[in-house]
Amino acid sequence: MNTILIILIIIVIIYLLSKEKMIEVFRTFVFAILIAVFLRSFAFEPFTIPSGSMKPNLLVGDFLFVSKFSYGFSKYSVPYGRYLPFNGRLFFTKPKRGDIAVFKYPGDNKTDYIKRIIGLPGDTVRISEGIVLINDKPFKKEKAGIFEDFHRNGYLEKFDLYKETNDIGEEYLVIDDISFDGILGANFSEGEYFDLNNTNDYIVPKGHYFVMGDNREHSSDSRILSQVGFVNEQNLVGKAAMIFLSIKYSNKKIDIFGLQFGKYPDKIRFKRIGKLL
Repeated sequence: MNTILIILIIIVIIYLLSKEKMIEVFRTFVFAILIAVFLRSFAFEPFTIPSGSMKPNLLVGDFLFVSKFSYGFSKYSVPYGRYLPFNGRLFFTKPKRGDIAVFKYPGDNKTDYIKRIIGLPGDTVRISEGIVLINDKPFKKEKAGIFEDFHRNGYLEKFDLYKETNDIGEEYLVIDDISFDGILGANFSEGEYFDLNNTNDYIVPKGHYFVMGDNREHSSDSRILSQVGFVNEQNLVGKAAMIFLSIKYSNKKIDIFGLQFGKYPDKIRFKRIGKLL
């Protein structure tokens, strides 16, 4: 019934509009769509944080603007561009160490990932007892307190919070998991064990980058070569620029007549809105 009413209203509006007004409305509509497509393709694209791999700096429910022009453009940085018959980047500006970058997952070249750039082309990267070393020079890492957050299953997690300073003096927070009584973090993939706090040397190939999540023991990133590995510069989508919205979701699922549905928005985290990255 509601659908029929809406259709009737649209028919009446079309009937009342003169031919000239209809053309004007159509032109305005098309122009607005073209502007939106242009901005999303070449200027700023919205992106949402789907997981906790970038805690404490990016939280699940954060919505970001990603600057598309910061690194130039490739076929993976524009909508449906992966079908284009060219490689490389146009107007390429090299990322800096410490940038938070969105890129296409190398495994399928279509899934968006977001991590921090740690290693640049030609660097030798190693992790030793949780300390990042670039070309045998360690990043500074200082204890900065405790970070608390709720797991997606509803229980409270506690993490050691650290301030990390890279070799160009940029500071940011990272967390290490203390929920397992000091056991080193690990990812399991196809029966393999990965000690993410102690690794071998990684030599970053030309035209590639080494990336890590700020939630160091709960991030699938370049430390696991069989998963993310090194990120080709062509896969870069853009640089995370600003949080424009942040929504905290309830830790409980909606229960209706015994059926459980997904978590619902609980509140807006106003203090995070406008945060530059």
